Amino acid sequence: MRDDADSPVLQPGQRLARGVCRHLLGHDFVTVEELVPATGLRVDVMALGPKGEVWVIECKSGRADFMADHKWQGYLEFCDRFFWAVDADFPTELLPEETGLIVADDYDAEIVRMGPEARLAGARRKALVQKFARHAALRAQAARDPGLVRAW
Repeated sequence: MRDDADSPVLQPGQRLARGVCRHLLGHDFVTVEELVPATGLRVDVMALGPKGEVWVIECKSGRADFMADHKWQGYLEFCDRFFWAVDADFPTELLPEETGLIVADDYDAEIVRMGPEARLAGARRKALVQKFARHAALRAQAARDPGLVRAW
């Protein structure tokens, strides 16, 4: 087990992602961070539900972080539901009302507004679930073998 002195320092968005992932596990969703669904896109958190649901959660640490995000609408075609994850001090009036909202901190989160459902086509869902599985397996392998050269 690692002690705090050996733990990496997390950036604000990473801390939000941790809280979101912990919360979603309580809803039986498994998660991966920083998944690339397509060239030029990288989602902060992708969650896979017990019935195969695919959710994308974008973590925004502040107003400037949100205003600089010009790719988020491209993520909509890679999920059944889309959410923003922000901290309690974030000005939520900036966020589009037609998206989901999660308020999070380092350790937990709360789904404040459910993102509307737009079900993925079967072929897209299959491809994303396979990408999710490979991403998770590669992360697990890297954790088991930290000296592994990233060849993927």
